[in-house]
Amino acid sequence: MRLEALSAERLALGSIAVSLLVLGLKYLAWWMTGSVALYSDALESLVNVGGAVLALLAVRYAQRPADRGHPYGHHKAEYFSAVAEGTMIVLAALMIVHQALAALATPDLSGLGPVGMVVNGLAMVINLGWARILITWARKYHSPAMAAGGRHLMSDVWTSVGVLAGLLLALLTGWAILDPLLAIIVALNILREGVMVIRSSIGGLMDSAADPVEQAQIEKIIDSAAIGALQVHDIRTRRAGQALFVEFHMVVSGAMTVAASHEICDRVETALQAQIPGVNTTIHVEPDSKLEPVGLNPA
Repeated sequence: MRLEALSAERLALGSIAVSLLVLGLKYLAWWMTGSVALYSDALESLVNVGGAVLALLAVRYAQRPADRGHPYGHHKAEYFSAVAEGTMIVLAALMIVHQALAALATPDLSGLGPVGMVVNGLAMVINLGWARILITWARKYHSPAMAAGGRHLMSDVWTSVGVLAGLLLALLTGWAILDPLLAIIVALNILREGVMVIRSSIGGLMDSAADPVEQAQIEKIIDSAAIGALQVHDIRTRRAGQALFVEFHMVVSGAMTVAASHEICDRVETALQAQIPGVNTTIHVEPDSKLEPVGLNPA
Protein backbone atom coordinates (compact mmCIF):
# COMPACT_ATOMS: atom_id res chain seq x y z
CA MET A 1 0.00 0.00 0.00
CA ARG A 2 1.30 3.47 -0.91
CA LEU A 3 1.97 5.94 1.93
CA GLU A 4 -0.49 8.41 0.39
CA ALA A 5 -3.28 5.88 0.90
CA LEU A 6 -2.56 5.55 4.62
CA SER A 7 -4.48 7.77 7.03
CA ALA A 8 -3.17 8.77 10.46
CA GLU A 9 -5.78 6.51 12.05
CA ARG A 10 -4.67 3.50 9.99
CA LEU A 11 -1.05 4.14 10.91
CA ALA A 12 -1.97 4.41 14.60
CA LEU A 13 -3.85 1.09 14.42
CA GLY A 14 -0.88 -0.44 12.62
CA SER A 15 1.46 0.87 15.33
CA ILE A 16 -0.59 -0.86 18.01
CA ALA A 17 -0.44 -4.17 16.14
CA VAL A 18 3.30 -3.87 15.43
CA SER A 19 4.07 -2.81 19.02
CA LEU A 20 2.17 -5.78 20.45
CA LEU A 21 4.00 -8.18 18.11
CA VAL A 22 7.40 -6.72 18.96
CA LEU A 23 6.60 -6.70 22.69
CA GLY A 24 5.68 -10.39 22.50
CA LEU A 25 8.93 -11.27 20.73
CA LYS A 26 11.08 -9.25 23.12
CA TYR A 27 9.30 -10.65 26.18
CA LEU A 28 9.94 -14.14 24.77
CA ALA A 29 13.63 -13.29 24.30
CA TRP A 30 13.87 -12.05 27.90
CA TRP A 31 12.02 -15.13 29.22
CA MET A 32 14.39 -17.42 27.35
CA THR A 33 17.57 -15.68 28.55
CA GLY A 34 16.87 -13.88 31.83
CA SER A 35 19.02 -11.01 30.55
CA VAL A 36 18.49 -7.66 32.27
CA ALA A 37 19.53 -5.87 29.08
CA LEU A 38 16.86 -7.74 27.09
CA TYR A 39 14.38 -6.96 29.87
CA SER A 40 15.13 -3.26 29.41
CA ASP A 41 14.61 -3.63 25.66
CA ALA A 42 11.26 -5.34 26.26
CA LEU A 43 10.17 -2.67 28.71
CA GLU A 44 10.79 0.04 26.11
CA SER A 45 8.50 -1.87 23.73
CA LEU A 46 5.82 -1.89 26.43
CA VAL A 47 5.99 1.92 26.33
CA ASN A 48 5.60 1.69 22.54
CA VAL A 49 2.26 -0.07 23.00
CA GLY A 50 1.02 2.65 25.36
CA GLY A 51 2.30 5.35 23.02
CA ALA A 52 0.56 3.76 20.02
CA VAL A 53 -2.77 3.68 21.89
CA LEU A 54 -2.36 7.33 22.86
CA ALA A 55 -1.51 8.24 19.27
CA LEU A 56 -4.69 6.54 18.01
CA LEU A 57 -6.84 8.47 20.48
CA ALA A 58 -5.04 11.71 19.63
CA VAL A 59 -5.33 11.47 15.84
CA ARG A 60 -9.02 10.60 16.11
CA TYR A 61 -9.65 13.64 18.30
CA ALA A 62 -7.44 15.90 16.16
CA GLN A 63 -9.52 15.07 13.07
CA ARG A 64 -12.70 16.47 14.60
CA PRO A 65 -14.00 19.52 12.75
CA ALA A 66 -13.92 22.98 14.33
CA ASP A 67 -16.82 23.81 16.66
CA ARG A 68 -18.01 26.69 18.83
CA GLY A 69 -15.67 25.76 21.65
CA HIS A 70 -12.69 25.12 19.35
CA PRO A 71 -13.08 27.41 16.32
CA TYR A 72 -9.53 26.66 15.14
CA GLY A 73 -10.04 22.90 15.28
CA HIS A 74 -8.58 20.19 17.52
CA HIS A 75 -5.22 19.73 15.78
CA LYS A 76 -3.09 20.24 18.89
CA ALA A 77 -4.38 17.02 20.45
CA GLU A 78 -1.48 15.23 18.75
CA TYR A 79 1.03 17.29 20.74
CA PHE A 80 -0.53 16.16 24.02
CA SER A 81 -0.17 12.57 22.86
CA ALA A 82 3.50 13.12 22.04
CA VAL A 83 4.16 14.76 25.44
CA ALA A 84 2.43 11.84 27.20
CA GLU A 85 4.52 9.32 25.25
CA GLY A 86 7.70 11.22 26.10
CA THR A 87 6.77 11.11 29.79
CA MET A 88 6.17 7.35 29.56
CA ILE A 89 9.59 6.92 27.93
CA VAL A 90 11.26 8.77 30.82
CA LEU A 91 9.42 6.62 33.40
CA ALA A 92 10.49 3.45 31.55
CA ALA A 93 14.12 4.61 31.67
CA LEU A 94 13.93 5.10 35.43
CA MET A 95 12.41 1.62 35.89
CA ILE A 96 15.22 0.07 33.83
CA VAL A 97 17.89 1.82 35.93
CA HIS A 98 16.27 0.49 39.11
CA GLN A 99 16.28 -3.09 37.76
CA ALA A 100 19.84 -2.83 36.42
CA LEU A 101 21.27 -1.48 39.68
CA ALA A 102 19.73 -4.42 41.54
CA ALA A 103 21.30 -6.85 39.04
CA LEU A 104 24.79 -5.33 39.34
CA ALA A 105 25.36 -7.18 42.60
CA THR A 106 24.70 -10.64 41.10
CA PRO A 107 25.11 -10.56 37.30
CA ASP A 108 24.12 -13.84 35.63
CA LEU A 109 24.40 -14.96 31.99
CA SER A 110 23.65 -18.65 32.56
CA GLY A 111 20.43 -18.50 30.51
CA LEU A 112 21.80 -16.42 27.65
CA GLY A 113 21.87 -18.21 24.31
CA PRO A 114 21.74 -17.55 20.56
CA VAL A 115 18.04 -18.42 20.12
CA GLY A 116 16.83 -15.68 22.46
CA MET A 117 19.12 -13.16 20.78
CA VAL A 118 17.80 -14.14 17.32
CA VAL A 119 14.23 -13.63 18.53
CA ASN A 120 15.17 -10.18 19.78
CA GLY A 121 16.89 -9.46 16.45
CA LEU A 122 13.70 -10.33 14.56
CA ALA A 123 11.77 -7.85 16.72
CA MET A 124 14.42 -5.23 15.91
CA VAL A 125 13.99 -5.71 12.14
CA ILE A 126 10.19 -5.34 12.42
CA ASN A 127 10.64 -2.14 14.43
CA LEU A 128 13.05 -0.72 11.87
CA GLY A 129 10.65 -1.25 8.96
CA TRP A 130 7.68 0.30 10.76
CA ALA A 131 9.72 3.22 12.13
CA ARG A 132 10.75 4.22 8.60
CA ILE A 133 7.10 4.19 7.49
CA LEU A 134 6.01 6.38 10.42
CA ILE A 135 8.84 8.90 10.04
CA THR A 136 8.38 9.25 6.27
CA TRP A 137 4.62 9.75 6.62
CA ALA A 138 4.98 12.16 9.56
CA ARG A 139 7.42 14.37 7.65
CA LYS A 140 5.09 14.58 4.67
CA TYR A 141 1.88 15.24 6.61
CA HIS A 142 3.30 17.01 9.72
CA SER A 143 1.94 14.65 12.37
CA PRO A 144 3.56 15.14 15.82
CA ALA A 145 2.05 11.90 17.17
CA MET A 146 3.37 9.78 14.28
CA ALA A 147 6.75 11.56 14.39
CA ALA A 148 7.10 10.86 18.13
CA GLY A 149 6.21 7.21 17.59
CA GLY A 150 8.65 6.87 14.70
CA ARG A 151 11.54 8.52 16.58
CA HIS A 152 10.88 6.31 19.59
CA LEU A 153 10.91 3.18 17.44
CA MET A 154 14.20 4.25 15.84
CA SER A 155 15.63 4.77 19.32
CA ASP A 156 14.36 1.28 20.15
CA VAL A 157 16.14 -0.10 17.07
CA TRP A 158 19.48 1.41 18.06
CA THR A 159 18.92 0.17 21.60
CA SER A 160 18.45 -3.37 20.28
CA VAL A 161 21.58 -3.11 18.14
CA GLY A 162 23.64 -2.03 21.14
CA VAL A 163 22.13 -4.66 23.43
CA LEU A 164 22.70 -7.53 20.99
CA ALA A 165 26.27 -6.44 20.25
CA GLY A 166 27.02 -6.08 23.96
CA LEU A 167 25.49 -9.45 24.87
CA LEU A 168 27.47 -11.12 22.10
CA LEU A 169 30.61 -9.62 23.60
CA ALA A 170 29.53 -10.83 27.04
CA LEU A 171 29.10 -14.38 25.70
CA LEU A 172 32.51 -14.30 24.06
CA THR A 173 34.33 -12.90 27.11
CA GLY A 174 32.22 -14.33 29.94
CA TRP A 175 31.92 -10.88 31.54
CA ALA A 176 28.46 -11.15 33.09
CA ILE A 177 28.71 -7.59 34.45
CA LEU A 178 28.18 -6.33 30.89
CA ASP A 179 24.50 -7.31 31.05
CA PRO A 180 23.37 -4.83 33.76
CA LEU A 181 25.81 -2.20 32.49
CA LEU A 182 24.21 -2.46 29.04
CA ALA A 183 20.80 -2.03 30.64
CA ILE A 184 21.93 1.24 32.26
CA ILE A 185 23.31 2.51 28.93
CA VAL A 186 19.99 1.59 27.29
CA ALA A 187 18.13 3.51 30.00
CA LEU A 188 20.22 6.63 29.43
CA ASN A 189 19.54 6.46 25.68
CA ILE A 190 15.81 6.01 26.31
CA LEU A 191 15.85 8.93 28.76
CA ARG A 192 17.49 11.17 26.13
CA GLU A 193 14.87 10.19 23.55
CA GLY A 194 12.03 10.87 25.99
CA VAL A 195 13.33 14.35 26.75
CA MET A 196 13.68 15.12 23.02
CA VAL A 197 10.09 14.00 22.33
CA ILE A 198 8.73 16.16 25.16
CA ARG A 199 10.77 19.20 24.14
CA SER A 200 9.75 19.10 20.46
CA SER A 201 6.07 18.61 21.35
CA ILE A 202 6.03 21.49 23.83
CA GLY A 203 7.31 23.69 21.00
CA GLY A 204 4.17 22.83 19.05
CA LEU A 205 1.93 23.62 22.01
CA MET A 206 3.62 27.04 22.19
CA ASP A 207 2.55 27.86 18.59
CA SER A 208 5.91 27.40 16.91
CA ALA A 209 6.21 28.96 13.45
CA ALA A 210 6.51 26.86 10.31
CA ASP A 211 10.04 25.69 9.58
CA PRO A 212 12.27 28.00 7.45
CA VAL A 213 11.85 25.91 4.28
CA GLU A 214 8.07 26.03 4.61
CA GLN A 215 8.10 29.76 5.33
CA ALA A 216 10.17 30.41 2.21
CA GLN A 217 7.69 28.33 0.18
CA ILE A 218 4.77 30.32 1.59
CA GLU A 219 6.39 33.65 0.69
CA LYS A 220 7.11 32.46 -2.84
CA ILE A 221 3.52 31.30 -3.37
CA ILE A 222 2.06 34.55 -2.03
CA ASP A 223 4.45 36.68 -4.09
CA SER A 224 3.50 34.93 -7.32
CA ALA A 225 -0.26 34.70 -6.64
CA ALA A 226 -0.97 38.18 -5.23
CA ILE A 227 -0.78 39.91 -8.63
CA GLY A 228 -2.64 43.22 -8.37
CA ALA A 229 -1.66 43.87 -4.75
CA LEU A 230 0.89 46.58 -3.95
CA GLN A 231 2.53 44.85 -0.98
CA VAL A 232 2.28 41.91 1.42
CA HIS A 233 3.79 42.31 4.88
CA ASP A 234 3.75 40.89 8.42
CA ILE A 235 3.46 37.26 7.30
CA ARG A 236 2.96 35.08 10.38
CA THR A 237 2.66 31.30 10.60
CA ARG A 238 1.96 28.74 13.27
CA ARG A 239 1.93 24.97 13.07
CA ALA A 240 -0.75 22.95 14.92
CA GLY A 241 -0.23 19.29 14.12
CA GLN A 242 -1.20 18.66 10.52
CA ALA A 243 -2.76 22.14 10.20
CA LEU A 244 -0.78 25.24 9.26
CA PHE A 245 -2.16 28.72 9.91
CA VAL A 246 -0.94 31.63 7.77
CA GLU A 247 -1.84 35.28 8.40
CA PHE A 248 -0.65 38.43 6.62
CA HIS A 249 -1.56 41.98 5.60
CA MET A 250 -2.14 42.72 1.91
CA VAL A 251 -1.97 46.36 0.73
CA VAL A 252 -4.00 47.33 -2.36
CA SER A 253 -4.78 50.59 -4.10
CA GLY A 254 -7.25 52.70 -2.17
CA ALA A 255 -9.30 53.00 -5.35
CA MET A 256 -9.64 49.22 -5.77
CA THR A 257 -13.12 47.77 -5.22
CA VAL A 258 -13.86 45.26 -2.48
CA ALA A 259 -14.74 42.68 -5.14
CA ALA A 260 -11.37 43.10 -6.90
CA SER A 261 -9.37 42.82 -3.66
CA HIS A 262 -11.42 39.78 -2.66
CA GLU A 263 -10.56 38.15 -5.97
CA ILE A 264 -6.85 38.53 -5.19
CA CYS A 265 -7.41 37.00 -1.75
CA ASP A 266 -9.21 34.01 -3.27
CA ARG A 267 -6.38 33.51 -5.76
CA VAL A 268 -3.73 33.53 -3.00
CA GLU A 269 -5.72 31.15 -0.77
CA THR A 270 -6.28 28.72 -3.65
CA ALA A 271 -2.56 28.75 -4.54
CA LEU A 272 -1.55 28.06 -0.93
CA GLN A 273 -4.08 25.24 -0.53
CA ALA A 274 -2.95 23.64 -3.79
CA GLN A 275 0.68 23.34 -2.63
CA ILE A 276 0.48 23.08 1.18
CA PRO A 277 -1.96 20.49 2.60
CA GLY A 278 -3.88 21.61 5.68
CA VAL A 279 -3.18 25.35 5.30
CA ASN A 280 -5.64 27.88 6.76
CA THR A 281 -5.17 31.43 5.47
CA THR A 282 -6.31 34.74 6.96
CA ILE A 283 -5.70 37.94 4.94
CA HIS A 284 -6.17 41.48 6.23
CA VAL A 285 -6.66 43.89 3.29
CA GLU A 286 -5.36 47.44 3.73
CA PRO A 287 -5.32 50.63 1.57
CA ASP A 288 -2.09 52.05 0.10
CA SER A 289 -1.75 54.43 3.04
CA LYS A 290 -0.64 51.38 5.05
CA LEU A 291 2.44 50.59 2.94
CA GLU A 292 5.39 49.42 5.08
CA PRO A 293 9.12 49.98 4.47
CA VAL A 294 9.64 46.22 4.22
CA GLY A 295 7.45 43.58 2.57
CA LEU A 296 6.80 41.50 -0.52
CA ASN A 297 6.04 43.46 -3.69
CA PRO A 298 4.11 41.18 -6.08
CA ALA A 299 4.94 41.71 -9.74
